[in-house]
Amino acid sequence: MQFNVKIYVSLKPAVNDPQGVTIQNALNSLGFQGFSTVRAGKYFTLRVEATDAVKAEKQVDEACQKLLANPVIEQYQYELKSA
Repeated sequence: MQFNVKIYVSLKPAVNDPQGVTIQNALNSLGFQGFSTVRAGKYFTLRVEATDAVKAEKQVDEACQKLLANPVIEQYQYELKSA
């Protein structure tokens, strides 16, 4: 079976986000009002081959922990749907 996966990676709340601050400042300097607490992150889409959803989730979780996210400073969540 094939599964489509959407993975969202972001810094943990306690970690400073200088990129988010820069984006927030840029929004303000361009005249956009009302944006606050901007946090930057990463978004991945991929397709995984597995015999069932449980095994697919295990593969995705392992890939996130070993490569796609830094578990010391980042958190992640994902959505898995059969293709």
